[in-house]
Amino acid sequence: MPKMKTKSSVKKRFKITASGKVKVQAAGKRHGMIKRSNKFIRNARGTTVLSDPDARIVKKFMPYGGGI
Repeated sequence: MPKMKTKSSVKKRFKITASGKVKVQAAGKRHGMIKRSNKFIRNARGTTVLSDPDARIVKKFMPYGGGI
């Protein structure tokens, strides 16, 4: 059977931690910073961990990075 392909958009946006959780960049920081509060911008810095239902969806697209 041929190798399965990883979805290109997923491998660019997500990383799998050692314990199998999915790390993702915080959302909402690309543009429109003037209308956002300083608290929002500060809290959206760095990475967050996806919730379990969302992580299951993402893992389906990375057959070798975290499995199903």
